[in-house]
Amino acid sequence: MENVFNGVFLEKLFELISGFGLKLLVALAILFFGKIFIKYIKWLVQKVFKKKQVDVAISSFVISLINITLWVLVLIGALSHLGIQTTSFIAVLGAAGLAIGLALQGSLANFAAGFLIILFRPFKIGDLVDVGGSFGTIHCINMFSTELKTPDNRKIIVPNSQIMNNTIINITSEETRRVDFTFNVAPSSDVQQIKEIINARLENHELVLKEPIPFIKMSNVTHSSLEFTVRAWCNTIDYWTVFFDITEQVREDFVRNNIGLPVPQSEIKVIK
Repeated sequence: MENVFNGVFLEKLFELISGFGLKLLVALAILFFGKIFIKYIKWLVQKVFKKKQVDVAISSFVISLINITLWVLVLIGALSHLGIQTTSFIAVLGAAGLAIGLALQGSLANFAAGFLIILFRPFKIGDLVDVGGSFGTIHCINMFSTELKTPDNRKIIVPNSQIMNNTIINITSEETRRVDFTFNVAPSSDVQQIKEIINARLENHELVLKEPIPFIKMSNVTHSSLEFTVRAWCNTIDYWTVFFDITEQVREDFVRNNIGLPVPQSEIKVIK
């Protein structure tokens, strides 16, 4: 009797081990070939992105997202072949994801905003921008925040959600930019002479574009001054050079031609 029991026990044990061993081999095969498949998909996507000249930040994010998604699917497939109920496992993952999402609501908002920034590219590295109430040059775009360098070399880290929920002003996105000037002179000045002086400086400056033609008009008259509005175009990179050069040179021309500058005047009435 004991021999029969031992024989049946060993037979069942052998069946169990052989059955589980086969499942284990299948699970390991899924992991092995899954790894190869994921590596191939990542290489293929990277090759397509490189051919299409997609931004590095976008390609890196998409590839990492594909990598995580495919590995989750491979692991679920391997576990299901081991006889583990993946339905409950997925439900636990979903519940955990919901709890984590509620706890990290602000971080997820920044993550989503970072994805939109990378996808739609309202700015790129090196652009001078005014975003989320901060002004500076884009230094680094991360998934949760964007780093700016101010003109006085300070680093500002702005949450991505704050950027996407506010107006984005990209100052250097276009190749050319208009430079606006305002010049005030004494009310006795000759209007035509002022226009000729300003126009000569604009024509002689090598960084001022010939097209569009500079705009020079008298825009305001007060009891103490004549105001002239001047608009000229230049390459974006030359904006501040043109602004400071023209401002300084026109001032020198005014002095050289004895053009009076406005003097604040006050009227005092004496009542006896």
